[in-house]
Amino acid sequence: MKPHVFLALASCLVGLGGCLATSSQDANEPSFTLKEVGPKVWAAISNPKSSAPASANTGFVIGDDGVAVIDASMSVDANGELSTETARQVLAAIRKITELPVRFVINTHYHLDHVGGNAVFVDAGAMVAAHRNVRGWIHSEHLRLLNEDTKPQIRAFMEALLPPTVTYDQSVDLHLGSRTIRVQSFPGHTGGDSVVLIPDAKVVFAGDLLWRDMVPTLVDASTEPWIDTLDTLAKNEPGATFVPGHGEVGNAKDLAALREYLVTLRKLVADAQAVGKSGEALAEAVMAGLSDKYSRWDGFEGAARPSILEIDAELSGKKRIPQAVPVR
Repeated sequence: MKPHVFLALASCLVGLGGCLATSSQDANEPSFTLKEVGPKVWAAISNPKSSAPASANTGFVIGDDGVAVIDASMSVDANGELSTETARQVLAAIRKITELPVRFVINTHYHLDHVGGNAVFVDAGAMVAAHRNVRGWIHSEHLRLLNEDTKPQIRAFMEALLPPTVTYDQSVDLHLGSRTIRVQSFPGHTGGDSVVLIPDAKVVFAGDLLWRDMVPTLVDASTEPWIDTLDTLAKNEPGATFVPGHGEVGNAKDLAALREYLVTLRKLVADAQAVGKSGEALAEAVMAGLSDKYSRWDGFEGAARPSILEIDAELSGKKRIPQAVPVR
């Protein structure tokens, strides 16, 4: 099983270790694999064979007069060192295809693995666009994770994150000449998530509202509205190509698979609560119920147990989630 980059990154942030390479990782492997998923639409899929894989998937769209980047991924190496190397590699890949200016970088949500490379594209002339909560949370919610064991380099990296300068509440259309990029907000993974639709290519960059064959992290999630979001996306974009935040490129069937996982997880936790289980006893019972079907998913060993406890807190009304930033 390949390492779960987001979990490794989160472990580094809270001083829990992690960020460990495996013998199958290679310093000569690039951070991502570039795939053209539509006309002049590319996905950069994190390469687990790399010794410093992209922390999340990213991508870019080329229009008549410029380029839009979706998510500004970063790199985390075996020692837990963070860098903007992935973003620099994405920019280099863009430059091999076109000399048009990078006009926008769109953050699908505030998590570090999706915003850590913002500065690379801002330095190249881009504006950062995201839901208004991303601007409010990009520093406060990350810095909340730190403790006295956090490496100074990680603290400095997070304090230097560049927030979006273009924000919206529900949606915004961005234009690259005649090409329209439609950005829409949906609830679920963080409370400030967006999907990026390229209508003329029938491609949807779903951010972390979609994980393909991977156990999602639920630290900021509200799973009931997330399930509704997956239903809406499947109904509205049945024939689209979906680029997930983590995992390989997929389609609407992958939305259904993630929906089933979340529904199953909620039911198993609720059933365990109903017979008086809590804490580790609850986690053990639910892990047994999940393992037959989902143990093959990447990240199961590391992410499933924390997710069970998150659902336990959510269904009990005790879960902490980021609070919406007031409109001013």
